Amino acid sequence: MFAPSGKIETDRLWLRVFTPADFDELYDIRSRPVVNRYLYTEALSRVEVQAKLDERIAKMSRLTAPGDSLMLAVVRKDTDAMIGDVVLNWLPGEHQQAEIGYVLHPDHYGQGFATEASRPLLRIAFEELKVHRVIGRIDGRNTASARVLTKLGMRQEAHFRENEFVKGEWTDEIVFAILASEWRDG
Repeated sequence: MFAPSGKIETDRLWLRVFTPADFDELYDIRSRPVVNRYLYTEALSRVEVQAKLDERIAKMSRLTAPGDSLMLAVVRKDTDAMIGDVVLNWLPGEHQQAEIGYVLHPDHYGQGFATEASRPLLRIAFEELKVHRVIGRIDGRNTASARVLTKLGMRQEAHFRENEFVKGEWTDEIVFAILASEWRDG
């Protein structure tokens, strides 16, 4: 089990659970088509963002058992602006695995924030949850996300050609992973 007792601090960021006050910034991020380009969803409406925020607050603030997800707001320390979110999915089953993901506002792309915000998720997965393996799955066209996962010490394990039909087109999926032993030794 893991529940953040407060903010998780990195050099430039705070990671924290979502609150109702995050609506406007979350809407600003999730309503943009560019943000949703490589996601399963289209740009979200205000009603859809409110539903997502309510779900994050009610169900994604702690990890109590495999199958749970922890979604945290990513906040810049220097501006106190919420610039995105990170997620740690504790995968169900006996295989002791987790999956990470991240979404940022486009104004903050290319500055290392996704990598910095994701590192604590690896620590939580390996130290708190004691998982054996963490994966990251991305759309094959998302080269920026591939760089993030590589910087986290993950390696590409699979490239599935046209394995998903998303938003009216066949897309490739790339899977990256890191083992607990690799993370400890890295």
